[in-house]
Amino acid sequence: MVLYFRLNYSIFILKLTLMDIDLSGKTILVTGASDGIGKGIANFLMQMGGTVAVHYNRNKTSAKDLISKYPETGSKVFKADLSEREEVLSLFKEVRKAFGKIDVVILNAGVFLPHSTKKTTEDWFSVWRKTMAINLDAVGLLTKLGIEHFLEQGEGRFIYIASRAVFRGETEEYLGYAASKGGIVSLARSVARSFGKQNIKSFIVSPGFTRTQMAESFIKKYGEENVLNEIALNELTKPEDLAPLIALMCSGAMDHATGATIDMNAGSHIR
Repeated sequence: MVLYFRLNYSIFILKLTLMDIDLSGKTILVTGASDGIGKGIANFLMQMGGTVAVHYNRNKTSAKDLISKYPETGSKVFKADLSEREEVLSLFKEVRKAFGKIDVVILNAGVFLPHSTKKTTEDWFSVWRKTMAINLDAVGLLTKLGIEHFLEQGEGRFIYIASRAVFRGETEEYLGYAASKGGIVSLARSVARSFGKQNIKSFIVSPGFTRTQMAESFIKKYGEENVLNEIALNELTKPEDLAPLIALMCSGAMDHATGATIDMNAGSHIR
């Protein structure tokens, strides 16, 4: 009975905290924000009053439609191919120029590309390199640029979207994906340890299988029932399930969890 009361009290406090989130005055860069997890995050942050730099690569229509729902936030869209170094540099520069400051960088953009070891070495390594370029190289470069900016303005927060694959491993078709996300986790923890005294915080959110456009090909190949059998809950995680937690991180309410990894995988991998 005592445990039940404490659990429900904690849930009540969390819901109350979410209702009180106010991100007005905060400028937040979200990479990969025109679709999937990034879109769900960006949408919720704007609901909470945040000004969001909505990054996209191809889907300009979706990005523009998203910010049109919240004109009062002053959010803007920014195009960049994150596999290209110069476009990554330009993205950060343009966001900073447009808003004058960046308070939070959410590193969400990524690719989930199969490259079975049965492929030729050349083909396998080509996918590996593309995966690393987008999932890790661009993240590293935006981290470097973000650190410089945060040191200059006196504070800032990074939120890295990782994966359960880091902690439980992945199937042989996705070795590059798992390795890239492992690099992100190590990077995020190192930023937290290295720059906490300079008022820079760093968090990791580690989703499991999430219902997004990127995941549909996997569902189509293996079947939704097989995916559901992997998790402890009755439905797949949706992007909007992750967004409130990330909003709390943006708000400053979770600063003493800097360096922490929060699992959001529907009980499919419990550590």
